[in-house]
Amino acid sequence: MRPTNPSVLVVAALGAAAFGWLLLSTLYWRMPPLPWPPIIVLAALAVAEFLLAQNTRARIQHRRGAPPVDALAVARYAVLAKASSLAGALSAGFSAGLLSWLALDPTHAAQQDIPAAIGGVVSALALVGAALRLERACRVPRSDQKDEDDSDKSPGRR
Repeated sequence: MRPTNPSVLVVAALGAAAFGWLLLSTLYWRMPPLPWPPIIVLAALAVAEFLLAQNTRARIQHRRGAPPVDALAVARYAVLAKASSLAGALSAGFSAGLLSWLALDPTHAAQQDIPAAIGGVVSALALVGAALRLERACRVPRSDQKDEDDSDKSPGRR
């Protein structure tokens, strides 16, 4: 599995921003106020993945007091991180598209939806950051160059 490519996240965010803009520009008068629960869920996921990244990194680096690492769990964490970074990028782009449209709309209802749109952008970007941190924490550490050189000098190896 390869690390997440930042360009994929940027393209996903831009596409979602365009979709959010188009959605609001055509249907805003029919929509209820922007909800807060999805924003809270994204923020909670960001916090959970950040803490999971800290724990996983400590376990992979064999820090004192950290339990041994389960390789299958780390693989699952890496998949979670990749999925979360893409979901966060889509959510951030969508919220940014909403925010940009709301900022240009002079109505009172649009002005009341701006804090929720800002919260959506911030929580989604926090999820992207936490997911990328978790993905990085799941990497297998490289062994020291000295250890590799010593193993090559052992008898019977060339």
